[in-house]
Amino acid sequence: MSKRVEVRAPMSGVFYRRPAPDEPPYVEVGDTVKKKQVLALLETMKVFQKIKSPAAGKIVEIAAENEAALKDDDLIFVIET
Repeated sequence: MSKRVEVRAPMSGVFYRRPAPDEPPYVEVGDTVKKKQVLALLETMKVFQKIKSPAAGKIVEIAAENEAALKDDDLIFVIET
């Protein structure tokens, strides 16, 4: 039985889907991910934090736009395990 796991912002910051502007996104909808795989970056006070997958599964939703300002606990990804 599959279940949905939400990945939420651990703190406020700017959300980045790519490691650099000229590189592809870390993940897209439909991608299979491993537990602890890097999904995105969150910049807070000039420090980049890696957002990692809490579970193995498939990305079924990307709720945040690239370079969006997120608040603590905003939904970023939904993973189906």
